[in-house]
Amino acid sequence: MARAVTPGLAREAALASAGYRAIAGVDEAGRGAWAGPLVAAAVILPDLGATDEAALLARLRGVRDSKLLDAARRAALLTSIEAVARAIGVGWVPAAELDRIGLGAANRLAWARAVAALTPAPDYLLLDAFRLPASPLPQTPIVRGDRDCLSIAAASIVAKVTRDRALVALDRDYPAYGFGRHKGYGTAIHHAALREHGPCAEHRRSFAPLRALAATPARR
Repeated sequence: MARAVTPGLAREAALASAGYRAIAGVDEAGRGAWAGPLVAAAVILPDLGATDEAALLARLRGVRDSKLLDAARRAALLTSIEAVARAIGVGWVPAAELDRIGLGAANRLAWARAVAALTPAPDYLLLDAFRLPASPLPQTPIVRGDRDCLSIAAASIVAKVTRDRALVALDRDYPAYGFGRHKGYGTAIHHAALREHGPCAEHRRSFAPLRALAATPARR
């Protein structure tokens, strides 16, 4: 049977029934990119103890894993998420910091920064695939959580749109690389630009495709 790609509120509803009132879904964007920051988002949806579940699902119809949506649809859904969410937090780990601490640690740090940016603070975390060991909060990692859990799917959209906009801005600073087109991922265009120009300050030099160019001075 094909796996459903429309996320629901079953996890949030069960936690609300258990007494949790500020449940945050957490996800990130940009793990595999060759350049630019790793960006995480945390989203607290309305308390299902005081909100009609069907009405909330209707207001967020179309929210799903950001990878399944085109850019225009993600941007439109971000507006819907911002109108509904009780809180949204975003956490950033720049490329240079990611290189220093490694991808796994950077992912956890971006998540922690996103959670710390939430007001009100959450009382439970729903995480896409991994745990956040540094957090004392109760939490559940959910494999492919952005396809099953609405709050995680909402976080995936916030993180993706936020990061894409940052890469469009970087394109103005580093026009030779095409960041606005490929958002820092390893496309043929990006690879060709690296061969011609070498890496810039926004490239992740710890990543295998960049290590061969590590001796090239960063362009600023």
